[in-house]
Amino acid sequence: MNGWIGLAVALGIGLLMGAERERRKGAGTQRAVAGIRTFAVVAVLGAVCASVDLRLLIVALLALTGLLAVAYARDRSDDPGLTTETALIACLVLGGMAVEHPALAAATGVAVTGLLASRDWLHRFVSGVLTTAELNNLLVLAAATLMVLPLIPDRAMGPFGAIQPHTIWIIVILVMAIGAAAHVLLRWLGSGLALPLAGLLSGFVSSAATIGVMGARARSLPDQRPRAVAAAVLSTVATFIQMSVILAVADVHVLQRLAVPLLAGGLAAALVAVIVLWRTRNADDGRAIEAGAAAFSLKGALMLGATIAAVQLVAAALRAWLGDGGLLLTAAVAGLADTHAPAASFATLSAQGSIAPAQAVVPIVVALTTNTVSKAVIAAAAGGRTFARPVIGGLAVVLLATWAGLLLA
Repeated sequence: MNGWIGLAVALGIGLLMGAERERRKGAGTQRAVAGIRTFAVVAVLGAVCASVDLRLLIVALLALTGLLAVAYARDRSDDPGLTTETALIACLVLGGMAVEHPALAAATGVAVTGLLASRDWLHRFVSGVLTTAELNNLLVLAAATLMVLPLIPDRAMGPFGAIQPHTIWIIVILVMAIGAAAHVLLRWLGSGLALPLAGLLSGFVSSAATIGVMGARARSLPDQRPRAVAAAVLSTVATFIQMSVILAVADVHVLQRLAVPLLAGGLAAALVAVIVLWRTRNADDGRAIEAGAAAFSLKGALMLGATIAAVQLVAAALRAWLGDGGLLLTAAVAGLADTHAPAASFATLSAQGSIAPAQAVVPIVVALTTNTVSKAVIAAAAGGRTFARPVIGGLAVVLLATWAGLLLA
């Protein structure tokens, strides 16, 4: 039964890829080497060979490659590309894969066909939309993620074992990715809508990193500062949502006690952002992204990583000098670097019965408070006084609303 399923999937892959290639096959002496029938036959051939003996599939692959080489040498078209030939080889391999892994082969066949069908859009995007600076940024981001990150030690280093180079480099990558996402949204939607949306979405990854990115953008593009401020404040909305999810997973009883403070803080952040957007509703959206503009600043990302490393070092020094005797002190020190980690830690202690749910509430809010201080420092360092003043004001309102919700609860 499995053999028949594999043959059926292989035939489907061949027909799908062949149908796409048939539309571009052409006619007369300019036609391509393969169409729907050839692709279907090759896919079924791959399935049959794989069913009998894997070595037959290798022989078929070599034979097909030789035939395609001869056909390519005889090609008299003006633009003899290798797309159809390469797709035909892939079709043979996918046909063989369908015997043992039909679901994977089918999904891959659909993905390859989609890639083939999007030729015009991809060519237009690479040639007419993507700029040289953006391509360079993409290469830097890929190198930082795929080449540098695996080489960075994933262990504590430096004084007090405070520096986590692997984590910091992930944050640097994150900052560049957030900047690139905001850049894409800006080119697509314009600064009026794109920056606040980018701030809200990227806040789910790191609100502090988002504030740093928006501060750098506000410094380099002053006419986009109001929207950047709104984006920075909106990123804190994501912080409250994410913390609620973490607490729900760790200990729902702690979440129940923090429901009012978290709701008050999140609503305050959203309200401040809406007010900023409303006050600038008639303002110019800011100049459009220039053709040669970079998608992100590598220097700014590295500086932000260094700032976070310094915060980690200070937090470790305080912990070493003053000890971890009190929950509030521990929460305050941990919150300087991150607010979600201490929240999850105290909620987990509550779930384990080490502390009561009520004992976890105030330390979590204290961690949120010290984390807000870190965000304020990042806002001032990245965006300067004109950006930091409204952002810090918004963060203060959010923090006051959170503490007010705690007192009311």
